[in-house]
Amino acid sequence: MTSLDLTWALGRATLGSALRFFAPLTSYGLERVPRSGGLVLALNHFHWLDPAAFGAVSPRPIHYMAKMEAHRTAALGHLIRAFGTFSVRRGESDREAVRLMRQVVRDGNVLGLFAEGTRQRSGVPGEVRPGAAMVALQEDVPVVPAAVHGSQFWRFGSFQPISVAWGEPVRFSGLPRGSRGYREASGELERRIRTLWEFLVEMHRLGRPPAAAPPL
Repeated sequence: MTSLDLTWALGRATLGSALRFFAPLTSYGLERVPRSGGLVLALNHFHWLDPAAFGAVSPRPIHYMAKMEAHRTAALGHLIRAFGTFSVRRGESDREAVRLMRQVVRDGNVLGLFAEGTRQRSGVPGEVRPGAAMVALQEDVPVVPAAVHGSQFWRFGSFQPISVAWGEPVRFSGLPRGSRGYREASGELERRIRTLWEFLVEMHRLGRPPAAAPPL
């Protein structure tokens, strides 16, 4: 077990347990996440709880990319770096961040990207940016789209439930490694994330039945 594995195991037992208490957490389709090999997770994003929600139910440690400002906050920066998070200069071309994203999956690890690039204040998934598709195409690894729902309504003391749905792994090997391929793959990821989110909306309406299977 590596130091990162240990950090994640302790985090799930402590921070993950706290999250489950304050925001009851349900996960659908977790068996779809490959247990080994380089992988990109393309995730939607509503709330600062989302990284913890995905991480608490993920079977593998997730290397998230976070904006530089989060890393510059002393306590938060130390915490997220301990979990393998690396920084990006949002709104700029950051070649080092791209190199690190590709290196994460090249080393057989899981890269977690909030595919819209920022939180969606509207409460519904937004346009998927090309980062996840670019890494998957350049490194020839699968992408697992996943959606979160409920966090956009969460407030301290509300105990609002949060749910996560995992899609089937998808490969884009037949697409060109360039802007056209990235756009086409991103459009497909956007469609899949939206479908998973709509499934979660329905699950919440039905009281979150435990045995439901998310769409492919």
